[in-house]
Amino acid sequence: MPNKLKSCVTLVRRYYNSASDALKVGILGVPFDKGQAKKGVGHGPAAIRKAGLLERLSDIEQKLDIKDYGDVNYEVPQQLKDLDIPNIKSYADIASCNYQVSKKVQEIIESGRICVTLGGDHSLGLGTVDGHIKAKDENLCVLWIDAHPDLNTNKTSTSGNAHGMPSALLAKELSDYWPYLPGMDWQKPVISLRNIAYIGLRSVDSYERLIIDKLGINAFGMEDIEIHGINTIVELALNRIDPVGERSIHVSFDIDSLDSLEAPSTGTSVRGGMTLREGIHLMELIYRTGRLAALDLVEVNPNIGTEQDVNRTTDAAIHIIMAALGHSRRGIRPRNVNTLPLQTFPPTRQVI
Repeated sequence: MPNKLKSCVTLVRRYYNSASDALKVGILGVPFDKGQAKKGVGHGPAAIRKAGLLERLSDIEQKLDIKDYGDVNYEVPQQLKDLDIPNIKSYADIASCNYQVSKKVQEIIESGRICVTLGGDHSLGLGTVDGHIKAKDENLCVLWIDAHPDLNTNKTSTSGNAHGMPSALLAKELSDYWPYLPGMDWQKPVISLRNIAYIGLRSVDSYERLIIDKLGINAFGMEDIEIHGINTIVELALNRIDPVGERSIHVSFDIDSLDSLEAPSTGTSVRGGMTLREGIHLMELIYRTGRLAALDLVEVNPNIGTEQDVNRTTDAAIHIIMAALGHSRRGIRPRNVNTLPLQTFPPTRQVI
C-alpha cells in the first residue's frame, strides 16, 4: 500500500472513540526546572493553561475528548538525597521526577489518549519518551524539534545541566558512554538513534556534532529548512525514521526551535530559528499521519521577558499544540449546515 494512502488509513483508525468520533487527548503538566539554571520554566505549564489552552482546543473543528491529568508530583527517595553524580546537577531530582513522568505518560497513552506534556525544561523528555516506549513496546520514532540536539553526556557537557542530555540518555548507541546511574534502573536506553530525527538545529556543541556525523544521525538544521522547505524536511525525516509508516510518533518540541522573535520567553533562545508558520505546518503534517501518540511542549519560561514577550511565547505554544491536534488554518466548517440561514448559500453557488 502506498505510504500516502497508508497514512490516510491510519488517520481514521487511531486515537478515536468509536462512539463519539472524538480524538482522545490527555494533558499533563510537568512544572520542573532543575534540569537547567534559570528559574521560572517550572511555571510553564500554568502559564500555558492560563493563556487559554483548553478553551482554544475546544474551538478545533476535530472534536476532542480532553482529560487534564494535572501536574506531576514527585519525592526524592532517601537513598538518592545525598547522591552526587559528577557533572549532572540536581541528579536526584532529575531521576525522581522523570520516573513519575514516565509512569504517567505510559498510563495516558495506554488509555488510548494522545499525551500532551507541558514543561518544564527539556530534561523531562527522558521520562516522556521512556513512558511512550513502554506503552508501545518500543515501536516508536521520535522527532526532536529543537535548536539543540541535547546529546551531551556528563563527561562532555560544559554546564552539567541535564536538559542538554535527554537524547544521550535515551539512545542505546550511547549507553556505554555513561557511568552507572543509581535510581535510574527503571529507564533502559533501548531506542536507536536511527529512529530519532532532529529538526531546527542551529546550536550544536562540538561533541554533539562529532556524534551526529559519526553515527549518521538524521539531523536537519535551519540551513536545510531554508534550502528545502519545512514540508520536504518533515517528509524526509519521517521517511528515514519510519519508512514503513507504522510506528507511533513522539514529538518533543522545544519552544526555542522557533526564532526568538516568535518565542522570546525561553531560557536558551537562539536567533535564526523557525517561524511560527513553519512550526505550525510541521505539526499539521504530523497530525495528518494519524500516528501522533505523544507531544512534549517544553522550555516556556514566563519569568523571562516582558508581559508581551510571555504572551507571545505562550500563544506560540498553544498554536503548536492546536496544529498537532487537528486545528485547520482553512477555517472551521459549521457543525450542521442545515441549521444555517438559507441566504448563507446562494443557489447559484456551489458549496464546498
